[in-house]
Amino acid sequence: MATASSAGYPESGRSQAARTERRTSAETKPAFKSTELFVYVAAVVAVLIASAVVGGDAVRADRFPADRAWLYITLLTIGYMISRGLAKCGSREPADPTDRTTT
Repeated sequence: MATASSAGYPESGRSQAARTERRTSAETKPAFKSTELFVYVAAVVAVLIASAVVGGDAVRADRFPADRAWLYITLLTIGYMISRGLAKCGSREPADPTDRTTT
C-alpha cells in the first residue's frame, strides 16, 4: 500500500526537491538577435525609399503615394508580428545560456 503525503496524495517515490524543481526558460531568443528583425527593418526602409523615389511630377501622377507605402509597412508589421508569434509558439531556450540540457 502506498504511503500518503501530507496533502493526502500518494508518494511518487521522488524526493521533495525533485518534485518542486522547475526549469525556467525563455520562449525564444530575443527579437533583436533574430534575422527576422533585420529583414523587417530593411523591408520597411526599402518601402520608404521606394515611395520617396517613385514620385510624381507636374505631368505624371504619383505611382507610389505615401498612403500605399504606409499600407505596405502595416502589412509588413503584421507579418513580422505573426512570424514572431509562430517562432515563440512551443519552442524553448534555457534561461541560463550555459545550461543547454533538455528536459
